[in-house]
Amino acid sequence: MRRILKIAKAELFTLFYSPIAWMILIVFAFQTGMTFAELLQGVVRQKDTGFGNSFITAGLFGGQFGLLNKVQEYLYLYMPLLTMGLMSRELSSGSIKLLYSSPVTSTQIILGKFKAMMGFSLILMIPLFIYTIISGVVVEKFDLPSAISGLLGIYLLMCAYSAIGLFMSSLTSYQVVAALGTLVVLAALSYMNKVWQDIAFVRDLTYWLSISGRTTEMINGLINSEDVLYFFIVVSMFLMLSILKLQANRTHASFSVVWGKYCGVVLATVLLGYVTSRPVLMGYYDTTATKRNTLTPKSQDVMSKLEGGLTITTYVNLLDREYYHAIPSKVNEDLERFKQYIRFKPETKMKYVYYYDKPSNNPWVDNRFPKMTLAEQAKGVADMRDLNVDIFMPPAELKKTIDLTDEGNTFVRLVERENGQKAWLRIYDDFMKFPTEAEVTSVFKRMVMKLPRVGFLAGHGERIITGEKIKDYSLFASAKTFRYALTNQGCDVETLDLSGNNDIPKEMDVIVLADLKTSLDSAQQRKLDEYIAKGGNLIIATEPGNTVMDSLMSQFGVGTMQGQLVQPKEEVLANIVLTRPTTEGIALNEHFKFLNERRLFVGMTGAASLVQTADKGFKVEPILRTDSIKLYAVPDTFATWNEKETIDFMNDSPRVNNAIGEVVKQHITAMAASRKVGAKEQRVIILGDADCISNGGMRPQTRRFQTSNFTLIPGMFNWLSYGNVPVDVSRPPSPDNDIDLTKNGAKRIKYSLMWVIPGIVLAASTILLIRRKRK
Repeated sequence: MRRILKIAKAELFTLFYSPIAWMILIVFAFQTGMTFAELLQGVVRQKDTGFGNSFITAGLFGGQFGLLNKVQEYLYLYMPLLTMGLMSRELSSGSIKLLYSSPVTSTQIILGKFKAMMGFSLILMIPLFIYTIISGVVVEKFDLPSAISGLLGIYLLMCAYSAIGLFMSSLTSYQVVAALGTLVVLAALSYMNKVWQDIAFVRDLTYWLSISGRTTEMINGLINSEDVLYFFIVVSMFLMLSILKLQANRTHASFSVVWGKYCGVVLATVLLGYVTSRPVLMGYYDTTATKRNTLTPKSQDVMSKLEGGLTITTYVNLLDREYYHAIPSKVNEDLERFKQYIRFKPETKMKYVYYYDKPSNNPWVDNRFPKMTLAEQAKGVADMRDLNVDIFMPPAELKKTIDLTDEGNTFVRLVERENGQKAWLRIYDDFMKFPTEAEVTSVFKRMVMKLPRVGFLAGHGERIITGEKIKDYSLFASAKTFRYALTNQGCDVETLDLSGNNDIPKEMDVIVLADLKTSLDSAQQRKLDEYIAKGGNLIIATEPGNTVMDSLMSQFGVGTMQGQLVQPKEEVLANIVLTRPTTEGIALNEHFKFLNERRLFVGMTGAASLVQTADKGFKVEPILRTDSIKLYAVPDTFATWNEKETIDFMNDSPRVNNAIGEVVKQHITAMAASRKVGAKEQRVIILGDADCISNGGMRPQTRRFQTSNFTLIPGMFNWLSYGNVPVDVSRPPSPDNDIDLTKNGAKRIKYSLMWVIPGIVLAASTILLIRRKRK
């Protein structure tokens, strides 16, 4: 060890007598200082504008635009310049012969050189440590552990680059060749996750070998044993190759022996990497304050109850428009989407089945390949993507094992437990495409507990869940490709027919009564009354002037004002009203709190104003109401009243007429009623607009006013199901959300980091180099 340290010390002195090392220190300090100062100024600017900040630590150090991610993007340019002379200088000057003749081994030489680079890498980290200290001083409740996790990732990356550069330097006596060779190897390692990804097993080896993105999780605050071990294994591999190279020069071993040892080291490295990347052997440590890189506790609780084997089979239709997400070359990328779940159930098996059939969502295929058979169309698409069409099963062969017609032959996953339970996990027609934690956990939760059964009453002209009409509820209830549909959020949805001898099932948890046009007959009313008397939960959605619904609501002590609500606004129809959660609504559920925090509205078209008419034993609370709205970006102030005269809102402008009972005030558009029935709390939600959750009404034309009717759906059913669905994946708020720094203070820090610190390093290097030259 003493000889290794002496070699490391000598190499460090040599590095600091080189202008290149000082130049890299100066440029690195300047570049990182400028990046950090700009990020810091952005946080201060955000605070001054009144928008507020959240997760400041992640914004400064993590994420796509954080400091450490920028550092890893250009770090590969610096390290080859530092390592190119480690051994090349010895080879070109002939001093390697002195080393060979001295009582030091090849291992000591290589380890000494590498330790010197480890030391220089620590010096290179000093500016990053300074930025961390500054952040800890100015940021309230700075998340230090997550920042340290990122710094660890950067340091390990520097060590890996150093080992690679040291090996390339040992291959040639030309320093420029060594530097270029290092860049080539780094590029090759970065590209390895694209190599042979369509070959099973081989893709696992090449994907692990890739250095691209290895520090991303650590920068984001998650320390994964696979990533840490990757750096130790890769560093060891290149150090061993360097040692073997020196030994080969000393002993003049034969070509076959030398290359046999090289291949043995590489093979052992890859196999060791494969073993350490197996989920069952991987460990994790989430350093973030809110554990944002880990499944929420409720999701973890669900996963802990999934006993026995679990298999997720992905069915990929070549003719489906979404097939590209899981073709063989994309399998490892697709597996990353389930990494957090596999973390808590590592024995999960992932399978992929490739086929072709007529999809329900891709007319492009028929347009591109008209008058062709399915097999010919599949061949055409495969040729366009350079895919082997033979791996895709024809429809008849697939249907021997499973029929995906009900799923539209689209991209879909089948989740199967060892005990035979099955559930579908889909992708959705929105920008995100893939299910989030809420949807995935809902599928697993369905397998470990009874989830709500929701019945939509039919047969009276009400909104239904079959069909695609603009006033249907199919989108919100049972549309398979709509993310917020109840069927994708964990509910069992069905149509409820009370005619004849049909009774309400005992397992029914929620009944939806949506704008009935005709009254229930006496037998049907009796069945509904019995359900209510037993404490059954309800959603009652009405429209202005619907006397049938007024009769149903009266038993809860709620009625409607005559007329429909109007809220005149520029460029928006007057009968579209913007509503916000009340204080009671915010306390009711996290989803309503989300609406309030994000300054979002629930838009309603042709809504009725709800009023409490009597005390029927229910606790009745307003959860949505119109308001005199004044936005921070919109200077308009809007009044709302119950319009009784105007009908044509496209060509006419409503006016308040107090004489006929039109009242300007804050009108309630949604109420929650509850009472105790035995040991159970009965819950009822009443909406003054049945369209706000219909296929067409969820996206009201409100132009610049942001609405989020989608949030209303999970908010209602989360409350009605006592928090069971949709799964609550909310996380604690950001603790590091404030900064004690002014604009002028940020400017002073910027000038110090960009000019003062690099200037001090420049002055020190100049003095040292001049003194050395004089000597």
